[in-house]
Amino acid sequence: MAQRQNGRDSGRVKIYLYFIGKPKDPHINAVAEDFLGRAGRYAPAEMREIRPGRMDLWERHPSARKILLDPAGRAMDSAAFCKLISRGEMEGRDLVFAIGGHDGLPAGWAARADLLISLSPMTFPHELARAMLAEQIYRAFATLRGHPYPR
Repeated sequence: MAQRQNGRDSGRVKIYLYFIGKPKDPHINAVAEDFLGRAGRYAPAEMREIRPGRMDLWERHPSARKILLDPAGRAMDSAAFCKLISRGEMEGRDLVFAIGGHDGLPAGWAARADLLISLSPMTFPHELARAMLAEQIYRAFATLRGHPYPR
């Protein structure tokens, strides 16, 4: 049985997907929520809107790995993303993903991130980026567990 540490199971990663800006299309957000719900079979996962002036990711999640989406970030295929999730699981370190608003990430956030990743060199609506990221999170967990979904 896993030991509890700081109110959560030690060795078990938790996924946080934060986004800046109100969702304009509830259908796209429903897609993201569906994929995070599926990922929740493997690890606790949640998605919510944040306001940078009211929430400091580094203060709220001091030991988590902060992975921010940025067009200038590292391009990553699904296999590399799977390794990122696997590393989080091995370390038992929560993973915080953040997607900026229409103006991108708040000033100073990129410099403080543990990792900047880019979903694509193309530009997508932020709601679609949420759905794409949530799908990749689920795909990574399914791959790691040998589930047939990623095939």
